[in-house]
Amino acid sequence: MTSQQEEGGRAPAARLKHCIPVRVRHYWKLLATCVAASAALVLLAGNVRVTPLVTSQAAGNEDEVTLNIEGTTDLFDSAIAHTVGISYNEADYQRMFDEYMKTGEKEYVRVDITIDGTLIKDAGIRLKGNSTLGTVTHKGQTKSFRDGAGGPGGGQRPQGGQRPQGGQGLPQMPAGGFPAMPGAGQDPGTAPGGGMPGGGMGGLGGASSLDSSRPEELPWLISFDEFDKGRRYQGHSEIAMRISGMGGGSTVVNEAVSLDVIDAAGMPGQEYAYTSFQINDRPTKARLLVEHPDENFASTLGNGVLYKSEATSQFTYQGEDPTNYGDDFKQINGKGSHDLKPVIDLLKWVNEASDAEFNAHLADHVDVSSFASYVALQNLLLNFDDMSGPGRNYYLFYDLDTKKFSVISWDHNLTFSGNATAGPNDTMSMGGRGGPGGFQPPQGMQLPEGFTPPGGDPGAGNGQAGRGPGGGMGGMGGNKLKERFLASTAFKEIYNQAYRDLYQKIYASGAALSALDGITATLGKVAGADASAVSTDTARLRTLIEQRTTALAQNDVIKAK
Repeated sequence: MTSQQEEGGRAPAARLKHCIPVRVRHYWKLLATCVAASAALVLLAGNVRVTPLVTSQAAGNEDEVTLNIEGTTDLFDSAIAHTVGISYNEADYQRMFDEYMKTGEKEYVRVDITIDGTLIKDAGIRLKGNSTLGTVTHKGQTKSFRDGAGGPGGGQRPQGGQRPQGGQGLPQMPAGGFPAMPGAGQDPGTAPGGGMPGGGMGGLGGASSLDSSRPEELPWLISFDEFDKGRRYQGHSEIAMRISGMGGGSTVVNEAVSLDVIDAAGMPGQEYAYTSFQINDRPTKARLLVEHPDENFASTLGNGVLYKSEATSQFTYQGEDPTNYGDDFKQINGKGSHDLKPVIDLLKWVNEASDAEFNAHLADHVDVSSFASYVALQNLLLNFDDMSGPGRNYYLFYDLDTKKFSVISWDHNLTFSGNATAGPNDTMSMGGRGGPGGFQPPQGMQLPEGFTPPGGDPGAGNGQAGRGPGGGMGGMGGNKLKERFLASTAFKEIYNQAYRDLYQKIYASGAALSALDGITATLGKVAGADASAVSTDTARLRTLIEQRTTALAQNDVIKAK
């Protein structure tokens, strides 16, 4: 019998055996043992949560930059008028918005984007903001402010880390949000106290309504690497298309001026530029582009790790498990080599240290001089929505060399929205100075029927942090670090000195007015800019800056040189 006949005469089992690789046949007992052991581990440990902790101090494991598109013009040259055009499939856009209205999830839409003549294919855009999108309308359905960052019914989480159900802890919002701020529609400078009317916070300041049918007016986050990992545009993975705030009207001149004076004061901030903006064949609008704090931004701050505070952040210690802080902080860089441990340690210490320990050892955890400047800056710019505001708008930067934190200012579209005469120790609140008893509506604002303002325990904290355990707008704000810092006499003089120094750099030097002049000139060249709105917004802001410069010059803190 030939070998071929032998092969054909084998039983089916024998033929099947020879289909298995020789190495597998030789070591089948070992493989069977491994499979059995794996099954046992799954069975025994299947319900045990594994918490990844990264403690290595190696260099950051960032996404590798595979392509950096240089473009033709510096994206953040704020002295020139830029152009941005976006095209996308309308069905993709509608599906994205349907999902957002249903779940609160902000998904990316694949787009082609042209910046100053340079085409970038397969970029991504998604909605940006939380309270900003609070009353956005889609196909006749309005997104409730109470849906917040946590999706429908999620609301915002109160102190202690527990997320309420059904929006518990938020004020009862009237249909359509708050009424317009006092002074809306008045001549420049006639709003009470110099405050700026209109805009922002999805109805909290009387902003014009946002609608999905007008995408050119919506706040967007533009990503260059969402669909092409490792791609950058002039080093940036993301940029933000900002929206109006109550302090700057539709032109957002308040944010642009704020970013200019922050730079003039030598403090870390973001770059910006004005651009014409068109989506598909929709009307062209003048919009403000702002650098989004990404890995590139983090690298400009030094050798450290950058963490973003989420809108649901509460600055409370919730144990050592980093997964408990998913709603509080997002790590921007250093992923894979660093983790949230430094932030967790800071939260634990700030919340548990006695007053004596806080005074004696704050400098071991925080760059006190830098922090004093940050807190003073928010007051000087009349910003009630900073790290202690309802939006929790700030970043933490952990310096790996000094092992200390600094706070980075972010999101300035609600600056210059308070009372021009507010002093260094006055509480910043929506529309003006706060006072005892929690939420204080601005002078002339009539609260609508059905609105229940949030409560508060008068006297918690003594500075800009607001009143009540949450600070800011009752339970909608507050930050323990800022509150304790301002309440301590140990840091009073360093705060006062920072305030004096920044006043000189921002107001007394004329930097704020000079910035406004430059912005006004640039906006005049941007296609899609409303000349009437530019004139009105800049005139109002000029009046407020002049009033604030004069009022603070007479303040005892400023005069105590």
